[in-house]
Amino acid sequence: MLGNLVYLYLLSPLHTGGTTQEGNLLGIARESHTNLPYIPSSTIRGKLRSLTPEVERNRLWGNTIDDVTGSSSDTNLTQGSLWIGDASILWLPVPSLSHGVVWVSSPMLLQRWARLNGRTEKAPEPYSNNFAQGKPVYLKDAILKSASLKPKSDLKTWIPQSEIGSIDHALILPDQHCTTLIQMSLWRQVKVKLDEHKTVNGGFRYEEAIPPDTLMYFPWGVTSQATGQAQDLQKKFNQILTDNAVMQIGGQESLGRGFVQQWSSEAGVKQEATV
Repeated sequence: MLGNLVYLYLLSPLHTGGTTQEGNLLGIARESHTNLPYIPSSTIRGKLRSLTPEVERNRLWGNTIDDVTGSSSDTNLTQGSLWIGDASILWLPVPSLSHGVVWVSSPMLLQRWARLNGRTEKAPEPYSNNFAQGKPVYLKDAILKSASLKPKSDLKTWIPQSEIGSIDHALILPDQHCTTLIQMSLWRQVKVKLDEHKTVNGGFRYEEAIPPDTLMYFPWGVTSQATGQAQDLQKKFNQILTDNAVMQIGGQESLGRGFVQQWSSEAGVKQEATV
């Protein structure tokens, strides 16, 4: 499992399906223990399955109910040879009056990523950053005084390389403050329903999405039933990623939502810094 990570750099807002609807807010999937947005593994797996050549589809991802009930000879549902984990946030962009855009993360988010990478060192301390240079930082309604900020030139080792990403302003916040700021920085769009006369029918609603330029990742691996086939399966999986450097995940594709640039840590892409 260690090292098998796929990174997602969001090119547009990503709506992962409304698992909650409170009042007029159509929410997105959230982790139950942190309340942070994430992409469910089933969403990613479904997309990857659709991108897999048909001849390999059932072997890699298992068959479907249509295979059991249709003309296929399958009599039972079977498990595929690959598993996919949920996608977690690593760095999320926040508007800043003082620095344009600042990417924030937290010790908890970085430590989670480090464990999957086999790294044993502790995540940098809160308020570590690579850009403030003795000046205060304005984030949304928060003001971080220069005295509380901690310069850290090697933050680059905590930022995976992206072919398109440019996370040049990185700041680590305490877990609680980071969670609050992420909630405040989610992309929200107001929508109204029109009737046949093009007049508003009913009230309005908000739809949430994870903002573009967010960096996420998900783990993947070979299931236990595929013992002895790991090398071949890894090759086929990486080929799917290579053939689909940009893919669409989640809902509202017709509105341009959910497009991501992806790359794998197993596909030979260097894990160097962008800052």
